[in-house]
Amino acid sequence: MSPLNLGTYAANTWCPGCGNFAILNAIKTVLSELNAEGVPLENIVLVSGIGCHAKIVDYLNVNSFYSLHGRVTPAAEGIKLAKPGIKVIGFAGDGDAYGEGLEHLIFAAKRNIDITMIIHNNRVYGLTTGQYTPTSPLGFKGRSTPGGTKELPLNPLELMLASGASFLARGTSHGAELLKQVFKAAILHKGFSLVDVLQVCFTYFNMYEYYDKHVYELKGHDPQDRQQALSKIREWDYNADSPIALGVFYKKEIPTFEQNFLGREKKAAETDAKINAFLKASS
Repeated sequence: MSPLNLGTYAANTWCPGCGNFAILNAIKTVLSELNAEGVPLENIVLVSGIGCHAKIVDYLNVNSFYSLHGRVTPAAEGIKLAKPGIKVIGFAGDGDAYGEGLEHLIFAAKRNIDITMIIHNNRVYGLTTGQYTPTSPLGFKGRSTPGGTKELPLNPLELMLASGASFLARGTSHGAELLKQVFKAAILHKGFSLVDVLQVCFTYFNMYEYYDKHVYELKGHDPQDRQQALSKIREWDYNADSPIALGVFYKKEIPTFEQNFLGREKKAAETDAKINAFLKASS
């Protein structure tokens, strides 16, 4: 299947230069590859929230669900638990996921529920025209902080690692090939996976030049080594000259929430059936 077959009739309304185009093109390619490799598109559900990122589901001819602001994660969790055999991919913005929705993200990582969260991290509220978010840099001047923010940004990957996420990666909207690789690896991972995409908002916070000068791809990194992953995640301390690593930081295979939860439910149902059969035979 060609990525073009995944398009819809919806007119794209993202600003010219928006990093969301790269995410859209990358996920189209990945979904097409997965379909060719035996994962039917009807077994994939996309979930989005509120923000510029959310429009991505309008442009993909795949089953999708619009959630409320900050509620992408619980919606994705509910869909996964209702039908464990499908792939659930959530798209959220940095304000959406790391702000109002942070507690949901933490507990999804803690549970290791088998969903993939792709975060469009442009470090600004683009849809509402330029307010600061939890990942905006110190001193960021926007609509809500004309004098500059007075707080340091959140390091979401460090927080997710501490919360128990079993797959963590980072990409940029100027790195299409790597973005495809990490998307596919995240989706195929059995457990909670999160890809933090440094997705530039060209209109309200143009960081293309900055990222191009500072990003590098991880080489020789062991994603099974948690301490090494933490070291690489902390390497970008948001100082102007800090290097920014891209790629898969951490990957660990552990039982998923639905395996544990549904496994117990199945055993309980089998026990109930045996008791009922015994009682019926004894009556």
